Formats: sequence, C-alpha cells, structure tokens
Amino acid sequence: MTRGAGIVYLVGAGPGDPGLLTRRAAELLERADVVAYDRLVHPEVLKLALRAELVDVGKKPGESGSGQPRINELILGRAREGKTVVRLKGGDPFVFGRGGEEAQACVEAGVPFEVVPGVTSAIAGPAYAGIPLTHRAHASWVAIATGHEDPTKESSSLDWDALARAPTAVFLMGVQRLNEIASHLIDAGRAPETPVAVVSWGTWPRQRVVRGVLGSLDAIGEIEPPAILVVGDVTALPELDWFSRRPLAGKRVFVTRTRAQAGALSGRLRELGAEALEFPAIRVAPPETFAPVDDAIRSITAYAWCLFTSANGVDAFWERLAQAGGDSRVFGSTRVAAVGPATAAALRGRGIVADLVPPEFNSEALVASLGSPESSRDVLVVQPADASGEIAGRLTAQGWRPNWVATYRTEIDDSSVGAGRQALDEGVDAVLFTSGSTVRSFVQLWGSPPAGSVVCVIGPRTAEAAEAAGVKVDAVAAEQTIDALVDALVRTYH
Repeated sequence: MTRGAGIVYLVGAGPGDPGLLTRRAAELLERADVVAYDRLVHPEVLKLALRAELVDVGKKPGESGSGQPRINELILGRAREGKTVVRLKGGDPFVFGRGGEEAQACVEAGVPFEVVPGVTSAIAGPAYAGIPLTHRAHASWVAIATGHEDPTKESSSLDWDALARAPTAVFLMGVQRLNEIASHLIDAGRAPETPVAVVSWGTWPRQRVVRGVLGSLDAIGEIEPPAILVVGDVTALPELDWFSRRPLAGKRVFVTRTRAQAGALSGRLRELGAEALEFPAIRVAPPETFAPVDDAIRSITAYAWCLFTSANGVDAFWERLAQAGGDSRVFGSTRVAAVGPATAAALRGRGIVADLVPPEFNSEALVASLGSPESSRDVLVVQPADASGEIAGRLTAQGWRPNWVATYRTEIDDSSVGAGRQALDEGVDAVLFTSGSTVRSFVQLWGSPPAGSVVCVIGPRTAEAAEAAGVKVDAVAAEQTIDALVDALVRTYH
C-alpha cells in the first residue's frame, strides 16, 4: 500500500458478547493493519485481528477525555502511513462513543474513513436483562441519554422534563450519578415509585441486574461499571429475564484444550451462559520423525483398515499427505474408521466418509466394532506419539496385525501460564480436561485445580490420568464428545 493511501474504519464492537459482532466488523478486523481498541472490547473479538498491530487505547471510569487527542493522533498517523486502521469501539461508534469526534478529525486531516455500526449497549444490555424498551402495554417510545456529560460544560444540556415524560428512559455511563439522575427525574415530575433496573456488564457472563424504584436508588447498593440505568414500567417484567436462567450463567470455566481446538468448546459454554477462560495446557507439535508416516502413506493400500483416533491425527496425516502430492484417493480399497464423531467430521472435511464409527466413542469400542479379520489382517493406526499401546494390544488379541504411526505429539504449552495463574487466583468455578495430556500439563503448569472448583473430564481414560495426577474428578462425560463434556458440567449444577 502506498504512503497516504490508508483509511480509518470506525467500527462498533457491540456491547460485549462476541456473538453480537457484525459480519462487516469481523471482515475488517481480519484484514486490518492496526486495531485501536477500547477497554470493553471482548478478547474473543480481538482474536479476529490475526495480522494487526493491537493498540489498547481504552479509558477507565473516572478518567477525563484528555486521551482523545492521543487516540486521534494515533489513528490518523497510522492511516497516513498507508495502513488500514480499525478504531474498534464498544457498542456503536455514534452512540455516546465519541465516534463523531473521531470522524471529524479524519475530515479535518483529509483521511478517508467509514463507519461500521455496532449493537449499542443501550439496547442490548436491557435485552439481555429481559427488559423490552418498548412494549404495547407499557411504553410506545424510549429516550436514551448519557449519564455522564462533558465535565467542561457549564450546565446540563439534558431535557429532564422530556426524560421524565418518556415511558422508558435509558441512561448510559451514569452509575456514579444514580442518585443525581433520580433527583432530576423526580424534580421534573417522575413518580418516585417508578420501577427501575440497573444492568451491570450487560451481555457479559458476569452480567448483574438489580431492580428497585426511582426514589430508592441509594438502596440498590454498589454497582460495578459499566452499567445502564433503565427507568420505566418495562423494568417490572422479571419473568422475561432469560439470560440469568441459562444453566451455566455466570460460571467461570477454565478450558485447557489446544488453542486451535478450544473455540468449539468455548462457544458451547458461552451459549449456556458461562465465561470461557481459554488457557491451553498443551499444543500439537510434529513427531520426531515423519519417516514411518511417509512409509505408511506409500503402502496404505496394503492395509485392510486405517484407524484414526483423533481429529488432530486426521489433520496431521493429511498435511503430510498433501506434501507428498497425494489426496484422499490414496486410500483405494482401504477402509477407514474414526474413533468418534469429531474425528469422523474431520475426515468428511477431507473428502472421506468413515466406514466405521463405533457406537461408543472410545478405543475399546472402536477395536470391538472391527471384529475379527476375515482375510487381510494388516491395520494401520494413526495416533499421537504419546499414546499408549493399548489399541495395538487389543487389535493383536483380536487377530489383527497392527502398525501404528505417530503423526503428531502433544507438548506442554506455557504461553499463557501467567494469565492462567491470574485467572485461577481470581477464582474459577470449573476446570475441563479433554485428554490425559491436558491433565498432566495443567498440573505441571498450575498445580491442582483450586479447591471448590468442579473438575469434568471427557472420558474414562482422562479420568484415570486425573486420578494418577492426584486430581479429584467430579464428573465424567457419558461420551467422548464436547457436547457430552458440557452436559456433564451442567449436570453438576442442576
């Protein structure tokens, strides 16, 4: 990109829940050179910026706006260097987000810009609290105002008479001025008995909703910002509070899977209301040598069966196969088996429909489902380097001639040991283990799980590894799948 050909995108990141990010925002993050982000942008959103320079420009509650000139200088300077700059703002850029000021700065500097709207917390926060801002029986219009005006202004520019008349009034950034807002509204004619709700950390797993009446806001107690004040009869419908009724609402769950695999598990946890804390205990690495794998690929048609025991094994096998210039046609008449649905799905992604997936998703069921050989007895087993010889032993006892090859190995991942330690010290409700290697690595990195936390494991082999490591297991998944693991966690709370 040539000098001076940059652009600034003023992008709304939404109120917190990464699922509320727009497709346009995700697209721009993936190709941004620089992302200047606010304090309340969810870490999962930042993961989309794979190649960008990440700059934290967030202001904390109580800070003045003196940092805005620095932010303007940063985004304009990077754009003048010819870079694609995403100014990532919580909520919507043009709803109390100072996006208008940043857009004006771009105009004055002659820097091109675009605005990408986001879901504003003024709407999403109440929605996640089960508060409809309009309702045919209660409110036909809504007013949205800031609870934190520019401190340099001589007097308030808010029309308190209009706000007092609004069936629903929403105040953003007003947690430190709740009593002052209530006094203004009551003085303007709003009844002290008017129902109110304060939504703290709206759409985040830590969301908290406190309800009361306008004349007794001081009785609500201390509220952690960011928070939204909603005034009106629509707040008196607690039966609509769907968010807090989710089975894992507010639970902090420590996820130990590899960084590449954690997404599906974390996504499922978030759907059920949990805060997924991703701190991988292991990572996948190449085996010490690929020679056995290459030999197996060259002679693959000599085997009656090829057994895949993990999705990682599928990925690693195909990566090596591609390097050799091959594809799924290399299997010929060799039949393919997968230990479970995740492995079968990985095979489907490579153009192979597994000939066999056992009814129970474990190695014992896989071998049992093969039965005894009819003619050709040779079977190839694709495993990690640290796998036990149990499958080979079972195959041999059943009359097969197994040959197992290691397409990958797992090793300890200490890249987030400090952040993981902090999360554990702050408190977690549960720790999930998806393999024996995650257990062993967790213990080596952080010791035993905190007392009082629930430990769930994906299957009996992982449970055995936990027992050997001195880790008490509270729940074992009925099947070796992510859904079954999450279900096991849910059952411990209900």
